[in-house]
Amino acid sequence: QVQLVESGGGLVQTGGSLRLSCAASRPFFLMNGMGWYRQAPGKQRELVATITVGGRTTYANSVEGRFTVSRDNAKNTLYLQMNSLGPEDTAVYYCNAVQDGKNWWGKGTLVTVSS
Repeated sequence: QVQLVESGGGLVQTGGSLRLSCAASRPFFLMNGMGWYRQAPGKQRELVATITVGGRTTYANSVEGRFTVSRDNAKNTLYLQMNSLGPEDTAVYYCNAVQDGKNWWGKGTLVTVSS
């Protein structure tokens, strides 16, 4: 079982920045990959960014160039640096880990961007 705990969400003005953190209960090398997803009100959950065990990253087109996913292996912590935030980024952000084909999710952290 993998437990994921997100933190770092909050209220920020348009153009501002936030850094989300996700603390994992198991070492990253045991995972097939990790990432961030988000779900805006009334919309489906969507992929934001992923990072593989090897460190390869992918991003949704909507966040490319503004968001950066990274990790600290020693702390078993995943990060999402979000810059140039806009109201369209308002959502609950979820941490995801994949291990042996099974998906694990955190409870999410709310990011609200005011215009």
